[in-house]
Amino acid sequence: METVNKSKRTFCKRYFFRQIEKVVESFGEGLKEAQQNLAFDDFFESYESSYALTLAYPDDILIETAHQHGIDTEGREKNEIVKELFEKYGGYGN
Repeated sequence: METVNKSKRTFCKRYFFRQIEKVVESFGEGLKEAQQNLAFDDFFESYESSYALTLAYPDDILIETAHQHGIDTEGREKNEIVKELFEKYGGYGN
């Protein structure tokens, strides 16, 4: 019966543990991103939570800015328009 080369066994163990570590890190990064996305969506869920970007922003400037960026404003709530502006041009997710 052949004996197992200990250096190969050590290599396999290290490789296995490194792969597990990468999986755990990736999972953590994915979880963090999901939490950030949820917080972003929650921020724009109501006028109260997004006050600084919705109610405090003058309507005429908001509408003009949205039109300049090709964003349709017809029949949309102010916080929806601000959210789209922020997603596309505010650096979120870039």
